Amino acid sequence: MTAAETELRDETEQVEAWRAEQLELAGYGAAAAAELAARFDVDLHVATELLSSGCAPELALKILL
Repeated sequence: MTAAETELRDETEQVEAWRAEQLELAGYGAAAAAELAARFDVDLHVATELLSSGCAPELALKILL
C-alpha cells in the first residue's frame, strides 16, 4: 500500500469515526451509529434530522438502510 493510500484510508477512518460520534449524539445507539457511519451513501444530515423530527431511531435506521 502506498503512502497516499494509507493516508486516504486513515482520513476515511477519521471521517467515519466522526460521523458515528455525531450519530450517537443525535440519538442512535452505538451499533446503529457505526453501521450508518460506514455507509457514505447515507446523508448524515438526513439521518440526524429524522431523529430531531421525532422519528424513533429503529424506524430511522430502517428508512435509511
